[in-house]
Amino acid sequence: MTRVVTRIGQPYLERCVPQRHLAVRRLRTVGASTQVEGFAMPHFVRHLGIDYSGAGRADAPLTGLRLFEAAKAPCGIARARPRGVPARELRPNPGRGHWTRRRLAEWLMGTLVESPEPILVGIDHGFSFPEAYFAAHDLPREWHGFLEDFCRHWPTDAPDTTVEDLRRSSAAGAARRGGDARWRRLAEIRSGPAKSVFHFDVPGSVAKSTHAGLPWIRAIGERVGWDRIHVWPFDGWTPRPGRHVLAEVYPARWNHAMLRDPTHTPDQHDAACVAAALAAADRSGELESLFKPKLTRSEQAQAAYEGWILGVQP
Repeated sequence: MTRVVTRIGQPYLERCVPQRHLAVRRLRTVGASTQVEGFAMPHFVRHLGIDYSGAGRADAPLTGLRLFEAAKAPCGIARARPRGVPARELRPNPGRGHWTRRRLAEWLMGTLVESPEPILVGIDHGFSFPEAYFAAHDLPREWHGFLEDFCRHWPTDAPDTTVEDLRRSSAAGAARRGGDARWRRLAEIRSGPAKSVFHFDVPGSVAKSTHAGLPWIRAIGERVGWDRIHVWPFDGWTPRPGRHVLAEVYPARWNHAMLRDPTHTPDQHDAACVAAALAAADRSGELESLFKPKLTRSEQAQAAYEGWILGVQP
């Protein structure tokens, strides 16, 4: 038997591909991926898609908060497009119940802590704010500092607290860290229809989800360990070897490529599409290019603290 190790050091062909088969298929390297006759070795053992919701309180079960996992490929080898990669829904209770933001974050923490191999998680909310926000509040252009500052002013993970509570209260710290719906990040401008993370109270907005979700990104990093998680692209454009990856996604870029299950709600469909698209891109080798959008040097510098949407290309 032959062992083949990918760029991040994970053995995907060990005990899967007999030596005689390798002799026929021939191994070759394309970019940073090892391939067998065009089949890329996945970098991640699991691909999770989350359609987020900022409604209600952190401990309220939410029908709009959905988690899907793409099906695993036999022996880690597969080539598929989102249409051909099935995804299954994961629920807090087998076959029933809805996630709360707190329970979902706790599940992710436990899953990432227990997994020795890397997991890719795509989450449908912003991970940072536009340059105009940093300028208006005189903040250093550095993401981890931004996250700490945000969580002090917007403690949306606190019990019995909603995004709306903090928005409407002039006494809350959130009043000192507001934004303007006209402010958009480079990634939102380049993606076309994506709305500002401050564009509240309109259909399709991620403003509430972003404000509700950011404290849980920090909680996950602190619980799992920042040395075991790569939050893309803030920790670098190329994910660190062997690290779990959290990335912002925009389901609308993929949800037309996969047939919708007639029993699924739009939120379920979006989460399923994210999981399937991430798995397909990983298995085909396309994920490498998604992690490296073609930006100018100045655009890269700005996106390093504003963030980027995985799959958005200039």
